[in-house]
Amino acid sequence: MAIGSYDREELNELLEGRQFRKLRETMSEMNEVDIAEFIEELEAEKKVLVYRMLPKELAADVFSFLEVDDQEHIINSITDYELGKIVEDLYVDDAVDMLEELPAIVVKRVLQNATPETRNLINQFLQYPENSAGSIMTAEYIGLKRNMTVEQAFAYIRENGVDKETIYTCFVTDSKRCLQGVVTVKDLLMNPYDTIIKDIMDENIIYAVTTEDREDVVETFNKYDLLCLPVVDHEDRLVGIVTVDDAVEVMEQEATEDFEKMAAMFPSEKPYLRTGVFELAKNRIPWLLILMFTSILSGAILMDYKEAIQVLPLLLSFVPMLMDTSGNCGNQSSTMVIRGMAVGDIELKDVLRVVWKEFRVGLLCGAVLAAANFVRLILQYPDRLALNLVIVLSLMLAIVLAKIIGCVLPMLAEKMKLDPAIMAAPLITTIVDASSLLIYFKIASMMLHLS
Repeated sequence: MAIGSYDREELNELLEGRQFRKLRETMSEMNEVDIAEFIEELEAEKKVLVYRMLPKELAADVFSFLEVDDQEHIINSITDYELGKIVEDLYVDDAVDMLEELPAIVVKRVLQNATPETRNLINQFLQYPENSAGSIMTAEYIGLKRNMTVEQAFAYIRENGVDKETIYTCFVTDSKRCLQGVVTVKDLLMNPYDTIIKDIMDENIIYAVTTEDREDVVETFNKYDLLCLPVVDHEDRLVGIVTVDDAVEVMEQEATEDFEKMAAMFPSEKPYLRTGVFELAKNRIPWLLILMFTSILSGAILMDYKEAIQVLPLLLSFVPMLMDTSGNCGNQSSTMVIRGMAVGDIELKDVLRVVWKEFRVGLLCGAVLAAANFVRLILQYPDRLALNLVIVLSLMLAIVLAKIIGCVLPMLAEKMKLDPAIMAAPLITTIVDASSLLIYFKIASMMLHLS
């Protein structure tokens, strides 16, 4: 039952009234995520008090959903024995995620209170490259043998499955832990007890390697609609699995990084409210400097055509409209292409198809916007037909060029092994602005004989 089904005021009243038995009974019926949210809203000294009330079988699950600051506070407030129980009850991937965020002195205490087996396993996971499949996998999986019967498999799952992250998908390995097949609980249920596992397991295995990039792992989940994915080392030995909740978390983190890059910022490792002012400024200033100095190009173009502007100052009044419209068109194309590349709909080999499509889209958008502008210009400046034609022609060409630039630059970044997200709104706008100005004043100079 969700915390929304409970009266938050009632929970706080139980706590304030020191009705700890009733509070414990109430929390034991709640979801661990909702309990974590309740604890996070409490004052610091009450967080530990409420956490200690939790039933043993619920405590570790709640701990894994707490914010890192609250985890650190609880660790610093409990005994070594209590800390040891938390570490042993946490899934390895949750423990690793926590340790990667905590200060070194806290990490040292956590590892000191883990069993040698758990400590070695955590250290092994911490050694995998950052953002690799090995760094997000868990070691809690069900491993079966190919010569087991269905009955033996069920007995093994009942005995060992309580602490595993998932028991629906089971993995078949040999004596050297080499991955040989996959079998689901559905497969086991649909076959007689005396059926041998090797006769029903799927040998066409989809897997990841420990050093594989986590973005590739997410693509595999999306492509094959998986619930979990086995992870093997370079000798094909099964070392862990990635579950769908880990894949979703990676998707969220990658999407956040892309949003930050598309807004001309270096990605932050921490949530916004936990990131300091100086760190936020440090992540933003470099790109702002780059964009500020690249915008000088637009000023240089205006200076090159200052004589044309002096002859016909009215030309300058249309610059904002031209730059804004073409910039928006370029941003539309870059956003669509970046998203298409992120989900695998667009590949580098599709560059000509994408350019051709955006060229035609640009022509249609340009024709409609130019026609709408021409009507306005005729009404506003009925005696300046040549100028009106310059503006609508420049607008149409600028839109077509912006569409092409917007789709080509992200693919060029991918070709250069860069993140396509960096070729997003701010940078595209800067490049398109300069291109639009150049087109505008070139056409004006030729058609109005200003040079």
